[in-house]
Amino acid sequence: MTNAIPTDITVLKQLTALRLDVNIWSARKKLTPADFGTLDLPPEKLASLGSKKVCNPEDLRVFATLKARAISLLDRHGMRFLGGWAIPENAVKPVSEGLKAIATDFAAAKDSFLARYDQAIQEWVSTNPGWEALIARSLVGIDTVRARLGFAWQMFKVVPPKGQAGQSLTEAVNTLGGSLFGEAAKVADEAWHKSFAGKSEVTAKALSPIKSLRHKLAGLSFVEPRVTPLVDLIDGTLAAVPDKGPITGTALVGLQGLVCLLRDPAAMVEHGQRIIEGQNPNDAVLGLVAHPAADHTPVIDADSFPDFSDDDLPPDLPMEPASRLDSLGLW
Repeated sequence: MTNAIPTDITVLKQLTALRLDVNIWSARKKLTPADFGTLDLPPEKLASLGSKKVCNPEDLRVFATLKARAISLLDRHGMRFLGGWAIPENAVKPVSEGLKAIATDFAAAKDSFLARYDQAIQEWVSTNPGWEALIARSLVGIDTVRARLGFAWQMFKVVPPKGQAGQSLTEAVNTLGGSLFGEAAKVADEAWHKSFAGKSEVTAKALSPIKSLRHKLAGLSFVEPRVTPLVDLIDGTLAAVPDKGPITGTALVGLQGLVCLLRDPAAMVEHGQRIIEGQNPNDAVLGLVAHPAADHTPVIDADSFPDFSDDDLPPDLPMEPASRLDSLGLW
């Protein structure tokens, strides 16, 4: 295994840049003093007016949901880059197909909303009696709404200019590895709090974010060589999970240890570096989870704790013999 860091040119040749353009009509207009008639208002230097809703936000929620679907798709396959996403070449086809499906749903939702636009406005007016004039002053035509609802994306290759002009792009490429670890840590942290923290049993559904993260890391491993050992660690941990039934015991402990490691970008980098340098995977993980040095161990004042009797202790819990606990590469 090599620890060579790929050059910016090498990385860019294996990436396709993608920019997502989703426009959603806000259905809001700025409040003006005229909306309040003769009511005295504070001067603008003291307070500014907000906005008014000219249509029910629920009628537009579908568009935000579809945008969120698109962002989730791109985050699963690629990583944030230059205001958009960097997609590995082998993910261009599934990403394109996924975006096309979302675009079809967006177009259908747009046609449906425009077909009942007048009705939606009237329903909004009827649910806000006494404010008909305020809403009416801010209505826009259906053609304006049509122009403000759109779903599109562009894919392109990034080629750095020669000389000093390409320095900023080179710097952006050099941060891709750190960004990838950061994005992975965010996914793992969400998975930890949602599915693993404090759990003695989980279902196969808890594996979904781990598998998704594994797919992303494997597809972008060329960006940062220390990613590959993480993919191997994920594969080894998932291999120990039973095919059916609830996940408990050592399999769950292995998953929890894995997710804890993935929550920490620095720990991921250190683990990958140790493997690249030739350490045994089990030894590398042991180094990551080792206890802190003695001089960093906090001093605990025993007198600060209340006295306990045996009656205060919980009943004994059945323990699995230590000899039956497999390390799964996590200690």
